Amino acid sequence: MVRNGFGLKAAAIGGLTAMLIAAMPVAHADDRLIVFAAASMKNALDAVNTACEADVGEAATISYAASSALAKQIEGGAPADVFISADLDWMKYLSDKQLTKPDTEVKLLGNQIVLVAPKDSSVETRIEKGFDLAGLIGDGRLAMGDFKAVPAGKYGKAALESLGVWSSIEGKVAQAENVRAALKLVST
Repeated sequence: MVRNGFGLKAAAIGGLTAMLIAAMPVAHADDRLIVFAAASMKNALDAVNTACEADVGEAATISYAASSALAKQIEGGAPADVFISADLDWMKYLSDKQLTKPDTEVKLLGNQIVLVAPKDSSVETRIEKGFDLAGLIGDGRLAMGDFKAVPAGKYGKAALESLGVWSSIEGKVAQAENVRAALKLVST
């Protein structure tokens, strides 16, 4: 299968490390830095957190969940020093409610839509307008984040609509609560 590039660049990880290290003084001396982050950031942020701990002597406390769930928790008063959202709409939601410090808001990373298959798959395709995604799926299912709530699901649906293939696969979608859960569906 042809796969578009996916992953974090070293500079982005370095930027995250710098951001977390710079945010450390925000937390009280006896408290850890509290980071609320989109579930899709877990692997990258765990690596950054390990690097920060080696550099500053203490790791941050990171809570991973859907951006929507984290934003609602922050709105409800949950303490967070840093919010890393996978969805600009949820960041704006908190900003509009004056629950962020606007001068600290940064668009740090971007996403690319990718199509993955089980490791033993020999299927190859080119993702382009009108490609036969329904044929590739066959009797199977397409795992993706919930396209009504999960950022990657919303972006995925929009991309598939733009490619003109959404209507052919909509009934074959297995929705998951986040990107990690969707990947788990693919691997099982």
